Amino acid sequence: MRELIKKYRHAWVAVYFLLYMPWFIWLEHTVTQDFHVIHTWLDDMIPFCEYFIIPYLLWFVYMFGTVLYFFFVNKRDFYRVCSYLFVGMTICLMICTVFPNGTDMRPAVDPQKNVFAWLVSVLQGIDTSTNIFPSIHVFDSVALHVAVVKSESLRKHPYFRKVSLVLCILICASTVFLKQHSVVDVLGALVLAYLLYPMAYGSSTYAAETRRFRRKALG
Repeated sequence: MRELIKKYRHAWVAVYFLLYMPWFIWLEHTVTQDFHVIHTWLDDMIPFCEYFIIPYLLWFVYMFGTVLYFFFVNKRDFYRVCSYLFVGMTICLMICTVFPNGTDMRPAVDPQKNVFAWLVSVLQGIDTSTNIFPSIHVFDSVALHVAVVKSESLRKHPYFRKVSLVLCILICASTVFLKQHSVVDVLGALVLAYLLYPMAYGSSTYAAETRRFRRKALG
């Protein structure tokens, strides 16, 4: 048991959710009115499509699957992706705290239409239409794909990179096709991911660590 604890002691980073979850729940219950509505003409040009609920929900699989892979396979990559994700998610919550925001685009959905419409209705009943900028769904998806691309452990498995890219794009698209987010939320998340990239993967330290990893892999 002691060896197991020592091997996976990097699980301590999960304490972040003791901060994130209460903060997120507080925002969901607090930001209910008098918020800034984010809605553009471009949003009106994007049709609602309940079938995008599938990639939207696959975000959870993508998120936990990727993080758990790095947790068990590569501690270095695990710390990198967690720092990328957690800093970005915290900034998203900070923005929503000082700039309460939401959307008015959600359409009425008939849950009897099909199973996809029913899933959308369930989602709308659980998830409020507030705290949308920047989109955490989009930011996390981009951060996860960057982690997959930058991972030396996955370098020999290009198939996973291709699947990750397709899934990332579909998840980002799902946020606007389900009217969960505005295109402004998506753009905000992309900018945030770009600005935070150097923190996790753009440093000289990361480059040096990558070279050492490759030399070690080559024997």
